[in-house]
Amino acid sequence: MSKIEFDVDAKRVAVDASPDMPLLYALRDDLKLNNPKFGCGLGQCGACTVQLDGEPVRSCLLPVSAVQGKKVKTIAGLGTPEKPHPIQVAFIEEQVPQCGYCVSGWMMTAAAFLEKNPKANDAQIRAACAGLKCRCGTHVAILRAIKRAQTNMA
Repeated sequence: MSKIEFDVDAKRVAVDASPDMPLLYALRDDLKLNNPKFGCGLGQCGACTVQLDGEPVRSCLLPVSAVQGKKVKTIAGLGTPEKPHPIQVAFIEEQVPQCGYCVSGWMMTAAAFLEKNPKANDAQIRAACAGLKCRCGTHVAILRAIKRAQTNMA
């Protein structure tokens, strides 16, 4: 067991954990955060996506030791009810969520991508989101929301 300190949604936290334990388990079990979600556990669905120093990562694969001293952002840190992130606004306006299980992964990936690529074309957006799964089949609405957020961020 090691004491691992890092920031989550702009708050300093520490967990006592095995260094190879997935970050997802530290977030959900030790810190009691209900996002990100456990999906496949293999990094193939994206439900567990968080941002690590601004980059989207699959938290089910990332050892908690890799975040020592770094900044982790979950969907809870993306925006606030008073000032939601443009991607959150766009998902609401496009009425994207059905079950909502995958939403965290899509939003965290899209927000990070659009910050770095504000003028991305449709093909680039689809490539950035490759590997994210929505079992409800709302992919078209999700892509519409990402394009809307892109327009609102410009």
